[in-house]
Amino acid sequence: MNIADTLDRNNIFFPEREAIVYGDRSWTYGQFWADANRLANALQALGVKQGDKVCLFLTNCPEFIIAYYACQKVGAVAVSISSMCKADEVEYMVNDSEGVVLITEEALMEHVPARDRIPNLRTVVSIDGDSGDRNWSGLLEAASPEFRTVYTDRHDGAAIIYTSGTTGKPKGVVLTHGNVVSNTNAAKYMCQMRPDDRAICFLPIYHSFAQNFIFNSVVQAGCTLVLHKKFDLDRVLESLQRDRITRWYAVPAIYIMVLNDPRSADALKTLRYCFSAASSMPGEVARQWKEKFGLVIHEGYGLTETTPFATYNHEFRHKEGSVGTAIMDVEVRIADGDGNEVPRGDLGEIWIKGPNVMKEYYRKPEETAETIVNGWLRSGDIGYMDDEGYVFIVDRLKDMINSAGLKIWPREVEEVIYTHPNVRECAVIGVPHEVFGETVKAVIALKEPGRTTAEEIIELVKKHLADYKAPRIVEFLDELPKNPTGKILKRELKEREKKLRGGA
Repeated sequence: MNIADTLDRNNIFFPEREAIVYGDRSWTYGQFWADANRLANALQALGVKQGDKVCLFLTNCPEFIIAYYACQKVGAVAVSISSMCKADEVEYMVNDSEGVVLITEEALMEHVPARDRIPNLRTVVSIDGDSGDRNWSGLLEAASPEFRTVYTDRHDGAAIIYTSGTTGKPKGVVLTHGNVVSNTNAAKYMCQMRPDDRAICFLPIYHSFAQNFIFNSVVQAGCTLVLHKKFDLDRVLESLQRDRITRWYAVPAIYIMVLNDPRSADALKTLRYCFSAASSMPGEVARQWKEKFGLVIHEGYGLTETTPFATYNHEFRHKEGSVGTAIMDVEVRIADGDGNEVPRGDLGEIWIKGPNVMKEYYRKPEETAETIVNGWLRSGDIGYMDDEGYVFIVDRLKDMINSAGLKIWPREVEEVIYTHPNVRECAVIGVPHEVFGETVKAVIALKEPGRTTAEEIIELVKKHLADYKAPRIVEFLDELPKNPTGKILKRELKEREKKLRGGA
């Protein structure tokens, strides 16, 4: 089993079908296959063997996807490094993964560490210049477009994706060929992907969601990927119409931006499918989206460690507020602290088991053993399951607020705050309190700054929830900090709070 078997199949059956669109450049499946073969030959000529690690330090670009499939063809492991990383971070990931080749671009070359700091690395390839040891175009021009994909076992490593690392150094999640093939097949089937679909991708493809749920699933379905370097509202709205986009993938923050833009009604006319992931979709936003565009926002749940697809809402019956039921061949249960399943409706940690669960954290056996227990992956997320098997996310275990012994789940409070018509986005965090230990703080970005007061927000929450869950502190910011996928970074808000309190 090899991820690249699907690309070989697509070249046989529909080589003229459009595979990748990137601005004014495009590749058919036949051209994509030939370029992946050329690079596979070039990698072998550089001494890359089955099991070697090839680091992809790139922004969103077709070369990333071609390099990823070239790695699979030779049986190498594609190591994704965030294009946001600086030299120290790149150094850590290259050394931790034992990378032998690094493929990057001129704009990122300043963040490639000095070679004496990455001694295992043999070759740096630049996709658009001559600053590396080798040049992309030169490698491809000298290589044959024919290559026989090597045999790999379903349990062999195919990719390493680094977690964001909320504590300590990032961990390299090893995903196997079996993980990715199983997960992309589930996405194709359950999300009803069709060969005539055209999927837009502006989320970073070094991240598991865009890499597996979007671009690898597009190849699995044999449809077309319209790739953008990043999210730019004007360009994306223009692309939706020009490129006849049928499948839309975004995170809640981007849904909110599009929902509030008057041009969106015309831009979204060709869409038939919408999906949200990376963070929980506020119920009010989902309701407004359906009312304005007539489209349900499908949701799923998962982690980098689950490739990422684990639950889906839903191919049969959508249930508002849920992340759905377990996907095909996957088990989900809600467990107590000892791993015992709790009764339906009770809160517990979400545990996941199936062919989507990662092989390991690379070279970290202790962390792997803590996370995977008897084949079950501990998510660190708190939720419950209803009588029909639908999973509802309550919050991250680490984000729970303990105020005078009372548990407060931030998402519950955020859902109420989002019902205020002037709230664009919000995050609820726990902050130190000298009597209660912790208290609730809401950090909010408004649609129209200055037109809503802290008192309004507090009273709104008190109207719907117990008084102790209402924020005692409300802060308004122009923008909330986010990672490249658009997920609000609560850890940065907590660090900011520490600084405001003088390190307390």
